[in-house]
Amino acid sequence: MRLQRAGVPTHINVDKSAYSKIEKGTRSVTVEELQKMAQLFNMTTDQVLNYDGKIPTEVTIEDKTAVEQMPLIQQLDDDDKQTIFKLIDKMLTNKKFKDFFNKNIAAL
Repeated sequence: MRLQRAGVPTHINVDKSAYSKIEKGTRSVTVEELQKMAQLFNMTTDQVLNYDGKIPTEVTIEDKTAVEQMPLIQQLDDDDKQTIFKLIDKMLTNKKFKDFFNKNIAAL
């Protein structure tokens, strides 16, 4: 398994030579190194061991139902969620004002 990510050798606490051997398959990864790798990539050790090399596909939210969208949004970091909700709040407020003005202008 080739893990092309800067900082991996440092994060798992091995020198570049040892890391190169791990990548080439001439040196095994210790349990501690495996745990650190899993932590770095936000994966379980099982996911690292059984990694199939497939890069995740792009997630699109607009073709999903509202019921499907909310769990996807809930996966985001708190800061990202707040940004999304602030954008939605702003858009809804803008729509509310547009609707209000359109309704009142039409009444004139």
